[in-house]
Amino acid sequence: MKLIKIWVLATLLLVSCSEGQKKEKPAPPEKESPNIILLMADDQGWGDMAYNGHPHLKTPNLDAMAANGAVFERFYSASAVCSPTRGSVMTGRHPLRYGICHANCGHIKPEEITLGEMVKDLGYTTGHFGKWHLGTLTRDIVDANRGGREKFDGDYAPPWEHGFDVSFVTESKVPTWNPMVTPPRSSGDVNGDLKEGEPFNTAYWTGPGEMAKENLEGDDSRVIMDRAIPFIENAVKNNTPFLSIIWFHTPHLPVLAGQEDRAPYADLSEDQQHYYGVITALDRQVGRLRDKLRELGIAKNTVLFYTSDNGPEGKSVMGRTQGVTNGLTGRKRSLHEGGIRVPGIMEWEGKIDPGTKVDIPCFTSDYFPTIANILGVDLTKNKRPYDGVDILPIVKGEIKRRKEPLAFDFNEQAALIDNGYKIYSDDGGQHFALYNIRNDIGENRDLANEQPEKLNEMVAYWNQWKVSQEKSASGSDY
Repeated sequence: MKLIKIWVLATLLLVSCSEGQKKEKPAPPEKESPNIILLMADDQGWGDMAYNGHPHLKTPNLDAMAANGAVFERFYSASAVCSPTRGSVMTGRHPLRYGICHANCGHIKPEEITLGEMVKDLGYTTGHFGKWHLGTLTRDIVDANRGGREKFDGDYAPPWEHGFDVSFVTESKVPTWNPMVTPPRSSGDVNGDLKEGEPFNTAYWTGPGEMAKENLEGDDSRVIMDRAIPFIENAVKNNTPFLSIIWFHTPHLPVLAGQEDRAPYADLSEDQQHYYGVITALDRQVGRLRDKLRELGIAKNTVLFYTSDNGPEGKSVMGRTQGVTNGLTGRKRSLHEGGIRVPGIMEWEGKIDPGTKVDIPCFTSDYFPTIANILGVDLTKNKRPYDGVDILPIVKGEIKRRKEPLAFDFNEQAALIDNGYKIYSDDGGQHFALYNIRNDIGENRDLANEQPEKLNEMVAYWNQWKVSQEKSASGSDY
């Protein structure tokens, strides 16, 4: 009998140990929750970076960010003007899918899922700082381009109704120096009844009916960063992952730089001093941000992206529109390369090798799905088409060729970029030219007659994409 009891106890002990060993198996690794910062300039040209060989411009902090991460040799804005591109960042979808057709056209619809909404569901705190331009911010007073005007009531779509806990935003442009004050007309884009030294008739909004009243003087990039950094510090203090979108107004007209930032360019023209000066001022704030991440000990747990919303303003380099495209055809408002190929940097210490160069085309619609995949969000559950893809495998060199072309449609222009090739139309997609964009960055030689099969293949893809886009515009995605 004793032997039987001993045998039973031994058996129970073995079972217990076995179950204990099963419980002690390491759990699968948790999905990462890095902090995310999206930086965007306004109208900064492809060539407006010191690291891109600019003869005068000084951008030491952006150069350092580029050296410590990945530089995209062919990064594109999803449109040739600001609001549509910003919509692509916010949703990962072409802006025509939900009616943002131009700079002051449409708004983020309630049915769209924004970056802010996506990450808030995962416990993130969210902040948006600088330019919004995805809808109006007030119905109560006349503000900026559309706010407070009855015919635009339907375009009221502030960030605090689209997933952002903290806001410090303007509807659209402001001067790059003393942003609430009308500058001299020589600074560019000072129109209507605005008078120098008087209010610029716009505001920085922090919530419904709430306007910022203090710390609004001097360099606008610094004014913006003065709000973004306390938000980041507070998130770290509360041990909460954060999304911080920081959209500078620089170097959009009106362009004015402070004396300190003009000084490095004292031997150049006054217009050049101001234009280069505001980018140098923006660059200083990027450096201030990166220093703060290191000071807070979160640099290795933070993903930073930097780009511009479109190419440089103006038909050519003149006046305060000094932006350059480094030989690309076209500028802002054009789907030629100069209007949509923009600076692109991604930095994530420990995850992206310093000095990485990415030659595969990527664009602003890729941000949303990239962040979704980093955070383990399954976008297929949303049952709607996304135009972007996760670019982290591209950045890491795991993918050598992009499968999904980049589709564009803006103001009767159409384009498609498929790795080394590009098609372009200026008649709404009726007739396309074909370029080997890898070898012909100036889009000088039309290969349509020489490579009709490639042309037809790309045109067919664009037409298929257009059908999908128009289906979305009809509301079928919702």
